[in-house]
Amino acid sequence: MVAVCMEGGEPVVLARKRARLVEDFAYTFRQPYHTAKKMELREARAFVARMKAESRRLAYRAIRDVEEEARQQGAKLTRCGLLLASGRELPGLEKILSSHALIHTADGELFREALLDASARCGLRDFTIKEKELLDRAGQVFRAKPEELIRRATELGRSLGAPWSQDEKFATLAAWLALSPAPKSDGRTRS
Repeated sequence: MVAVCMEGGEPVVLARKRARLVEDFAYTFRQPYHTAKKMELREARAFVARMKAESRRLAYRAIRDVEEEARQQGAKLTRCGLLLASGRELPGLEKILSSHALIHTADGELFREALLDASARCGLRDFTIKEKELLDRAGQVFRAKPEELIRRATELGRSLGAPWSQDEKFATLAAWLALSPAPKSDGRTRS
């Protein structure tokens, strides 16, 4: 997670946090649908439900922690930018568990949904965008080429020290987009 504010029309990174959305970072819990595949369907449903509840609770705590860090710097979080996968809507649990590709997708979606739920509970307005569309959309809004956007995101994280990963750079761009006004000429709506 990366917290960004605007100062003088320019983005500034306030904080970063690696949100742990499971209590125990063992394989069993960090990939709940993979684990559920090995269970009877009834047990799998209960396990996935427990993992959803746990990840939502931990996501809420993580966002509150970032809110506090921003508050200590004189900023108030108002929005949440979140990168989405490219996938389509997931089927029911039985079908998910019968497809390894859908299991991977479902694991990611469980944690994205937890973050969106937590941001809503924190009163943040959400902005979502598919990761594959991020650089194009940011390029349109900020009138910059992808290479320039990555360079800017890299510079923005420099003050926080290494490592400053690709995930953090993309999170920074999503946050910056979430704070920007909607582009007036492209006719698209925000997803």
